[in-house]
Amino acid sequence: MLRSQKIRRRGVPGAFAGAVTLALVAACGSGGGGGEQAPSDEPLQFFLSGDANQGGGFAHMAEKYQEETGVTVEIVDIANEDLPTKLKNAAQANDLPALARVGAVDPVWKDATVDLAPVTDGSDIRTDLAAVDPDGKVLSIPTDITAVGMFINKTLFDEAGVEYPTTADESWTWDEYVAAVKDVQQKTDTTYGMVVDQSSHRLKAFLYEFGSEYFQADESGQFTTNDATKTALEYFASLNDDKFMPRSVWLSGDDPNALFKSGDVVSYMSGSWQIADFAVNIADFEWASVPMPQQPVKATNFGNAANIVVFDGSGQEDAALEFVQWLYDPENYRELAETSGFLPAIDGLEVTYESHAEAFELYNQEIANSPAIVGEIKAKELAYEIEGVSTEGDPVRDETIRYLNGEQDVDTTIQRINEQLSDQLGALP
Repeated sequence: MLRSQKIRRRGVPGAFAGAVTLALVAACGSGGGGGEQAPSDEPLQFFLSGDANQGGGFAHMAEKYQEETGVTVEIVDIANEDLPTKLKNAAQANDLPALARVGAVDPVWKDATVDLAPVTDGSDIRTDLAAVDPDGKVLSIPTDITAVGMFINKTLFDEAGVEYPTTADESWTWDEYVAAVKDVQQKTDTTYGMVVDQSSHRLKAFLYEFGSEYFQADESGQFTTNDATKTALEYFASLNDDKFMPRSVWLSGDDPNALFKSGDVVSYMSGSWQIADFAVNIADFEWASVPMPQQPVKATNFGNAANIVVFDGSGQEDAALEFVQWLYDPENYRELAETSGFLPAIDGLEVTYESHAEAFELYNQEIANSPAIVGEIKAKELAYEIEGVSTEGDPVRDETIRYLNGEQDVDTTIQRINEQLSDQLGALP
């Protein structure tokens, strides 16, 4: 464990698992969504996913809120894959909870949300990663920031005597990174050099680092991309050779997290949310966060890890809004970020992490060093989300899998991605 360090954050651009009932207070204040407020002894239901895996930060803050105010909050931790369906069903049954932490705004319940402008006004909350409709209504605000990054098995690198960059001021190209990892792999007799999550979020960072401008629509709604996207996809395919990278991750859905934790993989391209997990669950070797490779662009992919919403119609709108306002008070939010190991969604917030503070700082610097295109693409994705427009599945990930599996060539892959995005998303209004 590393000693705690203070970090100044600047410019951070975006089946039931169970219910934990925590006695909290109820105080109905002003600024809610309207309607008769619930009795003070009725709990505020808060739907979310993975709180226990992230240190139980929201449960911890609920306990603190109870001590300070007396309002009862019921934290309902639902499996991530089930949460969207749970909320859709609740909306259709007119039985939405008081609030939720969600991955995206859903058109099924978008109009049943309370404006969170009273929380964001005058604050340093990253509203560039909030969902704000064309009329200025703040539908949701980020609970934390996520970014793609590279982890290495430091023990293997040290055993092999291979050097690697440690700060954002240092860099290595993808060619240099691959050569270094292969050297470690050979000298330590490690099975695989690298694993990458089967995710377009991770692939997007890879594309940016090769100079890709990703896939964007023109005024007519036709999506295109630049030549660097093809170069990046071809490079990515060359790594998926069952020697450097196991093909089973992208083609069969094998768990890259478990593979890295086994100690038989040199490096892992994943993201900032892994820091808290690794700090607790990796004991057999030392690991480290290192700068992302570039070819030639220094970039990561960042955005809102999840957003908080307050629902209208529960009769608890004011009480729920007060809880959110309390949660985003800088002192309270700092405690949430420290407990859960979050990259904070409040700009300029000083956060003290119990361990691996240098890893969090590296992510912050990688975000700051990323090109403008990363934020521009995220803004467009949020705009589609607000309009209630989405794709069927994930064309970028799914067509890349077909390419890696030899079902089609790279040109066909890019063509099919552009066609599907054009048909399913089109132009923004």
